[in-house]
Amino acid sequence: MKSSVLPEDEFLGTTRSFAYGLQHVLTMYGGIVAPPLIVGAAIHLSTPQIGLLITASLFVGGLATLLQTLGIRFFGAKLPLVQGVSFAGVSSMIAIGTGVGGGTVGFQTILGAVIGSAVIGLLIAPLFSKILRFFPPVVTGCIITIIGVSLLPVALHWIIGGQTGAPSQHNLILASFTLVVLLFLSKLKVESCKRLAVLMSIIVGTLLAYFLGWCDFSKVAQGDILALPSILAFGAPIFSLPAIVVMLVVTIVTLTETTADILAVGEIVGTEITPQRIANGLRADMLSSTVAPFFGTFMQSAFAQNVGLVAITGIKSRYVVAAGGIILVILGMFPIMGRFVAAIPSAVLGGAGLILFGSVAASGIRTLSQVDYQNQNNLIIIALSLTAGIIPMVSPEFFTEFPKWVQILCHSGISTTCITALVLNIFFNHIGKSQAVSKGVA
Repeated sequence: MKSSVLPEDEFLGTTRSFAYGLQHVLTMYGGIVAPPLIVGAAIHLSTPQIGLLITASLFVGGLATLLQTLGIRFFGAKLPLVQGVSFAGVSSMIAIGTGVGGGTVGFQTILGAVIGSAVIGLLIAPLFSKILRFFPPVVTGCIITIIGVSLLPVALHWIIGGQTGAPSQHNLILASFTLVVLLFLSKLKVESCKRLAVLMSIIVGTLLAYFLGWCDFSKVAQGDILALPSILAFGAPIFSLPAIVVMLVVTIVTLTETTADILAVGEIVGTEITPQRIANGLRADMLSSTVAPFFGTFMQSAFAQNVGLVAITGIKSRYVVAAGGIILVILGMFPIMGRFVAAIPSAVLGGAGLILFGSVAASGIRTLSQVDYQNQNNLIIIALSLTAGIIPMVSPEFFTEFPKWVQILCHSGISTTCITALVLNIFFNHIGKSQAVSKGVA
């Protein structure tokens, strides 16, 4: 008899949930600490202040993940989605912070802009749930594919080690070794090994780096062991209307990308995504983003790289991701654990990331296989949408002569593809058509 439990509602047990949840944390850890590091350094915060910012980002990311996965009434998509600081707003936040002189005042102005724009985002979130019919496979397939493609440079950046040019010999060895271990574990017939392949490959890769003297854990014990996040540690937010307007564009981009992530993970999990579910997910995003600045951190959004982890492991339980959220909360309260995870060589994460992120693109290609290619217009939609998404990756300066709001909107290949595919699908397959069209079109 077929189980009536939805894939995302399956509980795998406490031990396995936390083991699999740790994979999610390791996958997104670099991404969640990168924005506070970049913004904090750019607006000239002190080292202790940046440390507080990172701790707050981990703590709030964990709480936001719990809200998104477990949910309460009207909030949370109840899907395996990891939440964290959105990278989409980094350049805008730096512009806001440096525009008022940087330092604590700049940081307070950023926090005020995040709160103001997130409140507006919370109000308009239900509007995004009404556009579900405009996201057939020809649109969602493009979005999911470009999510995977746009994440691959992240893995390569990890392998290079944050520098420019070619990776060092050490990094290349670590990344290659981790990748080979992951491939070997994935080939085993033992189901538990296959599901934990990402985590185990990262552990084995880190052990190799340690024994070869290529990673340093000496600083893990330095600093506070326990540091509970405090409210308004940087002072009260400063509300500036121009800053809020700038962040509002980022909010729209975040809503667009989170909608894409919800649709993507729904496709991978094999569960129904209703307008109400999208609305609940977006409201959780915006509520978390509204609260985050009071703890001293930024706008929250779903992490696309963790969608890839769901695809490659086949673990669809939202309780696994909720366990990852608990781990993030603990990391936010115990900086020593965060320092330990931060000591894992980036090349190790990069080696695992090649398969991890590539699997997202593969899922998108699978979705595009559902499209009706007898309709020539669908080929045009796919071709132009994927091209538009690749532009920011190939040429980050491409949109520099455009208005600021266009630059922000097109900063991410994901949002560029989403907007292009959505507009073209409406133009070709909705405008002037009163009857239902073929499968994969509308």
